[in-house]
Amino acid sequence: MALKPTRRAVLFTMSALVIVGAAMIGVGGPPAPRVALTPGQAFEMAAAREILLIDIRRPDEWRATGVPEFGTPLDMRQPDFTTQLAKLSGGDFTAPIALICARGVRSARLSSRLVSAGFTNVIDVPEGMLGSRTGPGWLRRGLPVKSGA
Repeated sequence: MALKPTRRAVLFTMSALVIVGAAMIGVGGPPAPRVALTPGQAFEMAAAREILLIDIRRPDEWRATGVPEFGTPLDMRQPDFTTQLAKLSGGDFTAPIALICARGVRSARLSSRLVSAGFTNVIDVPEGMLGSRTGPGWLRRGLPVKSGA
């Protein structure tokens, strides 16, 4: 049974609108706001307990370089990462949480995922521990670290 040309055109148009709309929204949901801190700012704010600073790298990376002073190590690969982060924030999804990794790539990606999970105040430290195109990083700035477990 052939569709009438008008009905076919309407179906085609509606399908195209759905596809374009989905592409505009993006598969991963809304992008995370790009709030960023330098390592120095993150250190000062974590020391003052104004942010929760989370080192999302792997345990071998923590052992190699240490963890930022006043930071909390939490491996982003853990299946219960979001649950553990919620516990660390006292269940407050509006608490300011700053993420740091080696060079800012993983922290930027994870920021988007956490916003999609309901965290509303996610902050990136894009220089990371080792530095990136945005700056020299935590270690080269001479900021303090504690032993990585």
